[in-house]
Amino acid sequence: DVIAGFLYAILILVVFHPVVDLIDNFNLTYKYAPLIIIRTAFEMTAVEKIEEQLASLRIAKRSSLSEEPAYLLDIDVSKPAQSESSRFVAVSCSNKSIRVYNRETLNFLREYSSHPGILNGVRFAHACDSIVFSACSDGTVKCWDIRLATQKAVQIFSGYPSNVFISFDVNRNDLIICAGTEKVEKDTFLVFWDARGVTNCACATKEPLGVYSESHNDDITKICFHPIEPNLVVSGSTDGLVNVFDINKDNEDDALMSTCNSDSSVSFIGWSGKDYKQVYCMTHDEGFCWWDIAQLDTEEPITLLHVLDVRDAVCVENDSLHYLVGGLYHEKADKLFLIGGTSAGNIHLIGCGTDGLSLVGTLCGGHSATVRSFCWNLPDESLLTGGEDAQLLLWKPRAVERSLAKKASMKIASSVQKRVRVHNSSLKSRKK
Repeated sequence: DVIAGFLYAILILVVFHPVVDLIDNFNLTYKYAPLIIIRTAFEMTAVEKIEEQLASLRIAKRSSLSEEPAYLLDIDVSKPAQSESSRFVAVSCSNKSIRVYNRETLNFLREYSSHPGILNGVRFAHACDSIVFSACSDGTVKCWDIRLATQKAVQIFSGYPSNVFISFDVNRNDLIICAGTEKVEKDTFLVFWDARGVTNCACATKEPLGVYSESHNDDITKICFHPIEPNLVVSGSTDGLVNVFDINKDNEDDALMSTCNSDSSVSFIGWSGKDYKQVYCMTHDEGFCWWDIAQLDTEEPITLLHVLDVRDAVCVENDSLHYLVGGLYHEKADKLFLIGGTSAGNIHLIGCGTDGLSLVGTLCGGHSATVRSFCWNLPDESLLTGGEDAQLLLWKPRAVERSLAKKASMKIASSVQKRVRVHNSSLKSRKK
């Protein structure tokens, strides 16, 4: 690639030498022209390599079916300590439990149950790879320590009496937990706790630090802290709004940095772009919105792309696109990808650019029903997926799986669709 880049630069300079004279006339230095051409060639090559790598993902491991099959709703991997690789996978299941697996073998390790509360979402702590959290419909966020034999939560973060938590996240330095509630009467809350001391397994119940109560007026479906800046968090709701907050500010009004309207019920949110200065969301009716928050204080528009229905915008040859699962930002390629699929279990990888969406590749032969969750692991370029067939799959580039019988579909009526509320308002606003 290096040699090809240099040869390409030399060819351009020889064939189009008059262009270089024109560059000189505009007071641009001749010696920098080859560098610009070569850099562009490298950037294109990097993106192409990542897209080829994603398209080459194959099943490496498949978890064994549990005695009580359930939908796999959310997945997270433990954060590697220094040079070590991540050791654990945690999965939030539709049977009100959290299951933990070995990261490399997908062997089942243990299960945590919170009956009668429903567990929503799963996250590992960043500083300790044995600490795992989940929000619960009983108005708590529970924390478990994989190192301990006990099935009891080692710490419980309690909300207010009417709180039913359906989303949450833990910030980059493990200092703050934030959970989003269902709407009760007229109230919807973002609730915050001080998470310090949790890695010491202090068995106690913690009360909230406070709440944000004015920025959403319906169920808060997703919360996502910034990958680098621990004080930034984005929230999405069935009210169609995607809000970015700086929680270092003294009050909610000052904390609200921007409000973007997706025009529909938000199903997924994430950060993207260099230094993660962009946010994006997906909606329950398969729409996609992408904004550049760095443009808030300029006259430039913040909307990078708005697709009303991704199913109509992406051409899938000899197949179809039925739904979106989520998105992943690939740092090495500086590229945002979306993940979607079919009811038969095929997974579509979709490249995202300001000029639109395009299919990168399709992963077949894994799941036999709708894929509900995924987790991208950048260090080894692998992908974990979970579905309504109760299967947890590990995909790696050009992997070869030992022959295993494909599991039958367990598809049942989905409760997610009951929560969809489409908004027709075309209002888009932002706060500077």
